[in-house]
Amino acid sequence: MKNYIEKLKKHDLIKIIDDELDVDLQIAHLAYIEAKKEDSKVLLFTNPIKNKEKLNIPVIMNIFANKKALELVLGKSADEIADEIQSLLNMHIPKNFSAKLDLFSKLFKLKNIAPKRVINKNAACKQRQYSLSELPILKTWQYDAAAFITMGQVYTKSLDNKSNNLGMYRLQVLDENHLIMHFQLHKDANNFFYEYKKANKKMPVAIAIGDDPLHILCAQAPLPKGIFELMLYGFIKKQGAKLVKCDTNDLYVPQNSDFVIEGEIDVNNFAVEGPFGDHTGFYTPQGYFPVMTITKITGKNDAIYNATVVGKPPLEDKLMGYATERIFLPLLKTSAANLIDYKMPENGVFHNLILAKIKNDYAGCALALAHTFWGVGQMAFVKNAIFVDENAPNLDDYENLSKYILNNFNPKNILKSYGLIDELDHSTEKIGLGGKLALDACKDISYKAHTFKNENNFIEKKSFKVDIQKILALKEEIGYVNHKTYFDECSSNICIVQIKKDKSNAKLIELLKDILSGILILIDTDTSLDNAYMLVWRITNNFDAKSDVFINDDGILIIACKKDEKDGYLDKWPMDTKCNEEVIKHLISLNLVENNEEFFKKYEIF
Repeated sequence: MKNYIEKLKKHDLIKIIDDELDVDLQIAHLAYIEAKKEDSKVLLFTNPIKNKEKLNIPVIMNIFANKKALELVLGKSADEIADEIQSLLNMHIPKNFSAKLDLFSKLFKLKNIAPKRVINKNAACKQRQYSLSELPILKTWQYDAAAFITMGQVYTKSLDNKSNNLGMYRLQVLDENHLIMHFQLHKDANNFFYEYKKANKKMPVAIAIGDDPLHILCAQAPLPKGIFELMLYGFIKKQGAKLVKCDTNDLYVPQNSDFVIEGEIDVNNFAVEGPFGDHTGFYTPQGYFPVMTITKITGKNDAIYNATVVGKPPLEDKLMGYATERIFLPLLKTSAANLIDYKMPENGVFHNLILAKIKNDYAGCALALAHTFWGVGQMAFVKNAIFVDENAPNLDDYENLSKYILNNFNPKNILKSYGLIDELDHSTEKIGLGGKLALDACKDISYKAHTFKNENNFIEKKSFKVDIQKILALKEEIGYVNHKTYFDECSSNICIVQIKKDKSNAKLIELLKDILSGILILIDTDTSLDNAYMLVWRITNNFDAKSDVFINDDGILIIACKKDEKDGYLDKWPMDTKCNEEVIKHLISLNLVENNEEFFKKYEIF
């Protein structure tokens, strides 16, 4: 971490904050604001305070501040790593001596990528012991249940000792000796947990904090099941991570970790975890999760505590998402052969929306790829997918890409399905299960069928426009407040209608289905109709395609409003994450945050 900080200083990518700031809200709020800036930088807090007492451990945040910072972590661009992976996937039997040398060179570079277990009694991560109360563990949001560790690299292993896993999970501080482990439903560590539970044996756990930031990217990597995430570290660095054994269990962790929290989980001991503001931008509900008993905490003499902040986008996870997109594109193509490129916009909180450019060889190619995505690793959590052909604009050219999609929109090309979704998705009736949508917005087909079939090959170019007058005629019944249409110049448009919802979604569908045309979206009044960025965030978070979407031959209706008992929604609809205004005012008074009302409104800070 110190090496990384020196690199950041050379490139003017770090801000040193010497003001005394509290681990309760103040540090996290400043990092939250910083991560949203166009010129975002890494923040190093040298004087964190806790319970009005100064701590001696600095806090570093927003370490993936921008693409340059990301390249410093990777040692190269994400695209270069993707090219290396692609070259390995393209290996063939060499045809001549030169090709043999090239093949040998590629394979030789891989000889040292596996993690190495070393014996080092003087490892930096074992220089001294700490207590949990000494660590500057942050509380991020006002209504969070407690402080929690956000950048903990969690090391676990299977019961038979044949598989190792590195992941990142929320770690709530329960008391001085216990953490609650938020093992999400579909993660490998959760699979391991149930192996131990079935055998009624305690599960060893180790949490590393700090060291090389590349470990954090590896912990987030969507690698195939059974592959230890530190193999990716070795592939990128061309040398394996050096690991040392923990003192109180038989797990291994990187020897230069700033902190190592060792412990074990009694598989029969659960505690109520949460609620917490999460990366969705909403508070996720409480639940019973396993409790880790801490057996020892060690670390460096001059350790630095690494943390992040979660909440409404954009945040530093957009850079992690970008790295994942680029690096794993070649591997995704092995399952989705016609895929050219894809993007998961951060304001769709990644799993809520994917944009994909494909080689549209035949009718139905896009919908086949939708099923492929929904069956491949963590892509299975994607709720909504939009496919365009190779002639479409770049996937990050949102303005022109939107026009392209709308000019090729047809409700008949929407696939509605049901399956896995992210456990943190609040829009559904069941945890981890919900509706999915895929839209084929491709323009041309490359191949034509060679067989004879009597069919009408004439495709009528049709527009799908929302008739706002018909909507306004029902404004009393639907609770109309305001509306705005987007892209009226296209053959299809989008109309977003703000309502004060007092009817069930089923009743609203019944009222609107006979006049439906175009793309009609109903929302609450939380987000300004002029704030397209946050509208995408709120809409994709708030609807479940199974219960909140109606499609006919002329259009699609999406109801992205809060739900309650009238909709069969039995939980309390979650709050979205908002900064404490008094904390922001204090940061403004210290000249650490600019008093910019336009900025605050744009990202719905309050």
